Amino acid sequence: MPGGRGPGGYVGLPMPGDDALLELIRTKGYLHTDTPLQLASGEWSQDFVDGKKALAHGDDLRLACELVVARARAAGIDFDAVGGLTMGADHLSHGIAMVASVSWFTVRKEPKGRGTGKLIEGAELGPGMRALVVEDVVTTGSSALKAVDTVAATGATVVGAATLMDRGDAAAAAFAARGIPYVAMLTYADLGIPPVGGAHRNAG
Repeated sequence: MPGGRGPGGYVGLPMPGDDALLELIRTKGYLHTDTPLQLASGEWSQDFVDGKKALAHGDDLRLACELVVARARAAGIDFDAVGGLTMGADHLSHGIAMVASVSWFTVRKEPKGRGTGKLIEGAELGPGMRALVVEDVVTTGSSALKAVDTVAATGATVVGAATLMDRGDAAAAAFAARGIPYVAMLTYADLGIPPVGGAHRNAG
């Protein structure tokens, strides 16, 4: 059962809906392949987790977002805006914004090449704003950390980071080093798969 402090960051005590979220990821977003696939982080694994496919239905997205909000608040994270690097954060950002009645933002991978050339779309971030950075599936944490740096550059304060699934151990350490509270709803241990970068059933 999900819950407790373990690999991948702070998870916290079990909450109603945790098992349902795990089942969603397991049945709608998890794939084991005969040959390794390259992940967004550049790592290789025979275990693939698709957070967007898992939450493609509105009811599933609402459940996940309600759980993230509850878990963040239980960890003492209060925020005015939520977002992260496109596309891994987009669906969660919009859903959490509705559930928590806060603003959403999206961090582009590159500045828009026309108009205002903005790097952040949606909410106007700046000093005094408290931001929660999210990502659906984390491996090394590099995408979320890129979003953290972009948000911090606006003068807003990153008060926490959250993910549905942490595939490894690097992200928790990286966020801890920056003093950013980190919430992982599920970890590789919940799925019973090896961490990204591990020797068993992984390559690269």
